[in-house]
Amino acid sequence: MTNPLSGTQATGAPALSIVLVHGAFVDGSGWQQVHGELVGRGFEVLVAQHPTTSLEGDVATIERLIASACHPVLLVGHSYGGAVITEAGANPKVKSLAYIAAFVPDVGESVAALNEAPEEPGETKAPLLAPQDGYLVVDPGRFPEAFAADVDPATTRFMAAAQLPWGLAAVIAPLTHAAWKTKPSFYLVASADRMVPPSAQRRMARRAAATITEIDSSHAVMMSHPRDVAAFIAAAAVSTISGAGQ
Repeated sequence: MTNPLSGTQATGAPALSIVLVHGAFVDGSGWQQVHGELVGRGFEVLVAQHPTTSLEGDVATIERLIASACHPVLLVGHSYGGAVITEAGANPKVKSLAYIAAFVPDVGESVAALNEAPEEPGETKAPLLAPQDGYLVVDPGRFPEAFAADVDPATTRFMAAAQLPWGLAAVIAPLTHAAWKTKPSFYLVASADRMVPPSAQRRMARRAAATITEIDSSHAVMMSHPRDVAAFIAAAAVSTISGAGQ
């Protein structure tokens, strides 16, 4: 099912807070433009800054944000952040989940296990260097084309140099909860992604029975198409609010 890239917070509807959860190799600053768009639509928006060292630690960071939110929560996860929100989404304050070019594990699955699935012809996976001291990074020379081919090259070169190393403990950790089994989910597929194959994104989204939208974008969709991403999140929020009111 395709959902239009539209949505605004309904006047007089129950309020909803949005928590933005970044993925591996980057931090919360990538959400800057999306944050501004959503705040402009009237939402309370909280941005996670988690170290991506361990899944347990990252979930604990999100739990603190959920607790501080003024309203029921829509969790939004990009890439590895999808695993984080899948686990943290078991919190009863969380009403729905929105995945953006993200991993969507089941109970007992890890991101590493999901990434083992073969890509389809013409697709690529993240060009990771061999682990060092328990951490992964993307090959800096290939980072711009793999992570953010449609973002300004000067920005992507800096992102490559400023990578946040991804802890293997987070990569291999199996999930103990899968919130998408009991809560509404929405998925934005980045059809030009060279980090997480689009075919894998569609497969995970279908398994989660998510409402699916597609956009022609690199993995860094929140940076290359911030208005579209904000509209997708806002539409998910409106759907969540409407469902809560039924």
